[in-house]
Amino acid sequence: MKKRNYWPLFFIAIFTFTLSMVIWTVMSAIKTPVHEDKSFLSSYHIMDVEFNDIVDYNEKFSKKYNLKMKINDKEFDSLVLNDVFLSQRVIDQKSMHKDIFKKGMNNISFDLTTKDGVKVPNFKINFKVTRTTNSYSDIDINNDEKKNKNFTFNLEKAGNWNITGILDTNDGEKGFFYIKSNATDK
Repeated sequence: MKKRNYWPLFFIAIFTFTLSMVIWTVMSAIKTPVHEDKSFLSSYHIMDVEFNDIVDYNEKFSKKYNLKMKINDKEFDSLVLNDVFLSQRVIDQKSMHKDIFKKGMNNISFDLTTKDGVKVPNFKINFKVTRTTNSYSDIDINNDEKKNKNFTFNLEKAGNWNITGILDTNDGEKGFFYIKSNATDK
């Protein structure tokens, strides 16, 4: 009686399983929605290339202007950019920016003056409030039409939120800000 050799069947079974797992992985990846990061209202590719320019813009802006930005009860005396380097877990545990948003209506105001203390009357503000998990809840705000410096926006869910934006003066100076925080039910 001849002994049967089963290793070719075992090889075919492993090959079929591996091929089916590759196909399943590709199909799952195709079905998964993609949310593009729009930090500083631009794609992350552009941000990688231009981040040093943004730091330079902020230094020039800070030498010429004083900015007071107030989000609800928290006041910022300058452009905030360091949160870009922090993970959300660090924000939750150690940040001074924790709990600045609240679920529901939020207020943000901007007061821009020159170093001499003269108010800058017309400057453009363009910012976006985003959830860290998806782009379905993004809130885009700008003052091009209204020339307004005070804004209200509604955060429908508690959780982690980012606010990123650009201030643009009439003389071409730009200032960038990026704040990570969370909204609470309070």
